[in-house]
Amino acid sequence: MTRFGYTLMTEQSGPKQLVEYAARAESAGFDFEVCSDHYSPWLASQGHAPYAWSVLGAVAHATSTVDLVTYVTCPTIRYHPAVVAQKAATMQILADGRFTLGLGTGENLNEHVVGEGWPSVDARQDMFVEAVQIIRELHTGELVTWKGEYFDVESARVWDLPDTPIPIGIAMSGSKSVEKFGPLADSLIAVSPDADLLTQWSHVHSGAYGFEAGGRSIGQIPICWDRDTGAATARARDQFRWFAGGWAVNAELPTPASFDAATQFVRESDVAENIPCGPDLDRIVEAVRPYHEAGFDDVALIQIGGDSQEAFLAEAAVPLLAALRSAFG
Repeated sequence: MTRFGYTLMTEQSGPKQLVEYAARAESAGFDFEVCSDHYSPWLASQGHAPYAWSVLGAVAHATSTVDLVTYVTCPTIRYHPAVVAQKAATMQILADGRFTLGLGTGENLNEHVVGEGWPSVDARQDMFVEAVQIIRELHTGELVTWKGEYFDVESARVWDLPDTPIPIGIAMSGSKSVEKFGPLADSLIAVSPDADLLTQWSHVHSGAYGFEAGGRSIGQIPICWDRDTGAATARARDQFRWFAGGWAVNAELPTPASFDAATQFVRESDVAENIPCGPDLDRIVEAVRPYHEAGFDDVALIQIGGDSQEAFLAEAAVPLLAALRSAFG
């Protein structure tokens, strides 16, 4: 049965608001919540970028049933993998076993801020593999010393480990990344309904780290619910047109200003063709259908617009979840 999640989008809401929305999303009946981990918003009009790990710690105490996922953290430049290993272990304890560490190779937008440059795609992928290996080693609770090509770890140990192991989800977007990252992951994370990607993932994934072979697949889709279709479309264009470049471009742009410039000619009609905008819940259900048909286990919804969350959670979330579960339960 497909599970449905709510996205805590740090780019569009402040930290206290995100914790409030997390609690309300749980009450509305969402199965899990994913949290973006950004240093900058995609566009200045979004206006926020609180520290995801502080938010998630508070969310763990404000909720009790929803699973929590970083969607996603880059463990290679802005964060050293040894620090990510410690943060994830602490989160799993705070969340009483509800946490999944979602990881990805990152974007220039968030990683360039520490002044270490932005490597080529191949280097980023090699760095990522080494980082995940280090995190896995540290999650054994053993003392770890690591001299690698990209990272060094000197006599490190994660002292507070949870009773429940920490599953790792990895963002993958093509055949090469599945081959390279699949054996390291407990779950696949993707933002497009690619059935071939899931088929390859099921063949590559081995369950080698003690979790169920085959893993879970977690997808994500933006929506822009509003009683007024015009307002929804305008808001989606203002705050979510950054998607238009695709990940090959999005990974390289360094600032919100560069995303603004790169997408200035995206029209409201272009956005409306790709994102369900307005009050029609059936249209949202149909937008989710390709993920269900591709075989995704979990689908997280992004409700676009920080100022639209209260109305969405109060008016649309419960009937939308009922419609989704009726269609795909």
